Amino acid sequence: MVKNLRTLRNKKGISQQKLADIIGISQQSINKYENHKIEPDIHTLIKFADYFETSVDYLIGRSACEKDQCDLTKMSKYELNQEEANIISNYRKLSNRQKESITLIINNYIYK
Repeated sequence: MVKNLRTLRNKKGISQQKLADIIGISQQSINKYENHKIEPDIHTLIKFADYFETSVDYLIGRSACEKDQCDLTKMSKYELNQEEANIISNYRKLSNRQKESITLIINNYIYK
């Protein structure tokens, strides 16, 4: 079961059918993921995570951090100062396309 799917869907105020239409699956599948022990494939989980701007770990109940609610300095093997944690927090708010652009810029600085 996708433990936090219903919670996220309700927070967004959308029906199972609306979410199904957005993700490209059936309403029955959403119902099964929310109410039964049926698990979506990884591609569907990623679509949910992208749509709700959260992690797959949060969706499946492996993390208690929905978005930026966790202290990033405690989540990483690296010690982050507050500025670095803020950068990561803001990065997570970007679209995938924006993240790709930022990655290209960083790589350009590092490898040139």
